[in-house]
Amino acid sequence: MNIVNNLELSAKFCPGKTALLFEDQAITYEDLLLKANQLASGMEAAGIEKGDRVGLFMPNLPEFLMIYFAAQKIGAIVVALNVLLVKNEVRYILKDCGAKMLFAGKDQVKEVPVDELPDLEQLVLVEGDPENEMHIEKLYDKTVRQFKTQDMNEDDPCAILYTSGTTGFPKGAVLTHFGVLTNINATIYHTGMKSDDVLHLFLPLFHCFGQNFIMNAGIKRGATLVMHRRFEPEPVIRAIARHGVTMFFAVPTIYIYLLNMKDEELNLKSIRYYFTAAAAMPLEVAEAWHARREMPIHDGYGLTECSPFGSYNHDFKHKPGSIGHPIINGEMKIVDESGNPVAPGKWGEICIKGPNVMKGYWNKPEETAKTIRNGWLHTGDVGTQDQDGDYFIVDRVKDMIISAGNNIYPTEIENHLYAHPDIHEVAVFGIPDSIKGEAVKAAIVLKPGKTPDPFEIIEFCKTRMAKYKVPKQVFFLDELPKSATGKILKRVLRETASRERQSA
Repeated sequence: MNIVNNLELSAKFCPGKTALLFEDQAITYEDLLLKANQLASGMEAAGIEKGDRVGLFMPNLPEFLMIYFAAQKIGAIVVALNVLLVKNEVRYILKDCGAKMLFAGKDQVKEVPVDELPDLEQLVLVEGDPENEMHIEKLYDKTVRQFKTQDMNEDDPCAILYTSGTTGFPKGAVLTHFGVLTNINATIYHTGMKSDDVLHLFLPLFHCFGQNFIMNAGIKRGATLVMHRRFEPEPVIRAIARHGVTMFFAVPTIYIYLLNMKDEELNLKSIRYYFTAAAAMPLEVAEAWHARREMPIHDGYGLTECSPFGSYNHDFKHKPGSIGHPIINGEMKIVDESGNPVAPGKWGEICIKGPNVMKGYWNKPEETAKTIRNGWLHTGDVGTQDQDGDYFIVDRVKDMIISAGNNIYPTEIENHLYAHPDIHEVAVFGIPDSIKGEAVKAAIVLKPGKTPDPFEIIEFCKTRMAKYKVPKQVFFLDELPKSATGKILKRVLRETASRERQSA
């Protein structure tokens, strides 16, 4: 068993078919496999072995797929990093996973603190001058046509995807070959993906949505991927008509953007299927889309820790606002604080069980034990189930903020803010944002005699964290609201912010 078997089968049965369209470059399944074989040989010669961690710190590029599948052939574990991370965040992740080799894009390489990473043996550039000795072109073994794929066990890791943690430090969700393979099969089954489909891929490959739900599922099905470095409206919209895109995958903010465009600016006739994930789709947006396009936006529910697909809402009928039912081979339940199932209509924590659930968090056994109990993944999301068996999300146990599909944990931002010499106390929370869903806001108590302005605090944050985590608003208080036990009451801060918005 190995996830790269999907690519090998597609290359065997449709070798000349276009697997990937990127800018002006078309790559067939046969060529993609050949590149993976040649790169695997070069990586093996450079010392990469089964179980080694290989980092990918780059935007959506054809090389991402080549490196991903080359690493799988060897039995290495792929660790994809968010391209927006800055140096101290990159340092933490690469040290935590012990990456032995790192592939970096031209904009990302400057954020790699090579001298502070003792496990990192080789840094490889994927962009720039191909004559550079560090360039990926020097790593391909052009004498190779075939490379024997490592046979993996069901629970062997294939990837580690880092997600921000409530402790303030990212946690690496370890996904297995079997878990990802079953999740890919579920994706193909529920979405009705076909080999003649053309999939739009502008969502980031470092995210589980782009990596597994689109890339890996598309490769398994022998479909064509139309890939972009990132979402840019004009190129993405032009590509739909130019390449006959049939399946469109996006986050809610992109659908909101498209709804604000005029019909004559869009040519979406070839698309037969729309899907959204990574953040809750506002009901009014879904209804407006259906009314205008006469097609639904399919949706479901998932998280990195379950590879990511957990439930789907469109198998038999679509119930507005629901996340549907568990995917094939999966289970869901709603439990109370003691872990006991609750009655329909009652609130509780959403739990997921199945082969798609991660193996655990890398190097964090205590966090793993808290999250996976008796085989059940405790998601931290509050939900309910109606009499028909449909599931709904109603709130979050954690204070996680979801902004434009990005998961942001306040504690992580607070830890960075506490490094500012003028800050005594801080509380970070989410506020509604009409475009991104939520925005980050920080309430700060300053040390006596200190007088920084909000702009200075925001600029400080920009040097220490990814752009999407930086607070949009900063305000100062004499003291933060707290409970009798001293716990900061973020609920009070959110309520105050809401009242201020309403009175503005």
